[in-house]
Amino acid sequence: MKVVFLDRDGVINEYPGDRNYVTAWDEFHFIPNSIEAIKLLKEHNYKIFVASNQAGVAKGLYSRDDLDCITDNMLKNIRRRGADLDGVYYCMHRDEDNCDCRKPKPGLIKKALSTLGEKPEVCFFIGDSFRDMKAAKAFGCKAVLVFSGKEKSENRDNWEFEPDYVFSDLLEAARYLCSAYE
Repeated sequence: MKVVFLDRDGVINEYPGDRNYVTAWDEFHFIPNSIEAIKLLKEHNYKIFVASNQAGVAKGLYSRDDLDCITDNMLKNIRRRGADLDGVYYCMHRDEDNCDCRKPKPGLIKKALSTLGEKPEVCFFIGDSFRDMKAAKAFGCKAVLVFSGKEKSENRDNWEFEPDYVFSDLLEAARYLCSAYE
């Protein structure tokens, strides 16, 4: 079994900027080709989960109902285009809450994998930040960094470590994973 975890903001939808949040559906904008990438991964038998920190809920910037509305609409649009996700997992805590599910801790990954009943042979985490890369490493996934959100290539000299793979966006990552891990 092959599994891919995706961060949401900056990987599937446009990154809202540092310390900003997507608080309503009208603020959610798919990154070009992100749905096609999800569809490609599904066609190559990947299980796909979203694992995303959404501390704006705990901070009172938007409600759980707002987050559910965004998620429902995201899933409807993905399904309408012939793709699907196997699950969406959010951590709604703040850093200071010190929970086990807030990335870079691997709790969201563990929770999602617990639904599968078997251990994946190949596991990737595709994210746009080093918080995502650290979560991948903490669990033992291959860390896949994309430059469609927070992190930029010009910061490479300051990276704490080199991710396993680096791509421009989700579609480029998906194409590689589907060809290299057949």
